[in-house]
Amino acid sequence: MTLEEALTFVEETGVVLESARGMVPNLAEVIAGQPVAGRWWGHPKGHEIFGLLRAVRASADILVCRLVDGKVTFVHRRLWPALVRVAEIVGMDRLAQIQEIHTSGGRHEVEETPFPQWVPRSVLQQGERLTEKEAREALQGVLPVAGGSEP
Repeated sequence: MTLEEALTFVEETGVVLESARGMVPNLAEVIAGQPVAGRWWGHPKGHEIFGLLRAVRASADILVCRLVDGKVTFVHRRLWPALVRVAEIVGMDRLAQIQEIHTSGGRHEVEETPFPQWVPRSVLQQGERLTEKEAREALQGVLPVAGGSEP
């Protein structure tokens, strides 16, 4: 799989998990071309999976957050206005942008940019113009249904 193919998959799907299992597809298994038993880095395509996941994380069109079940989630830019509109329903903490930072000591730390600090002004404005119904439809299968229960 190429980076372009991985980014197209995220764009078309809208919301995908990085590697966890959940209510939406996960990109690691799409790259592998099959379900991955155990941890993906032990898979024969582990190096390819690692490289593509890191490249997708680096894309300006991808929000990396913990939207789905608190797991690392990729959300394509086309859905950001919908997230803005339903942010209070989803929870601001789930919409914090996360980045993995490599420290000078060789450690990996997660840095968070709170919602809505990472959101471009134009996206905030687009989100304000959406109705809740439009936003929920755009994010179908990801949000709690009306009344608060999970889908």
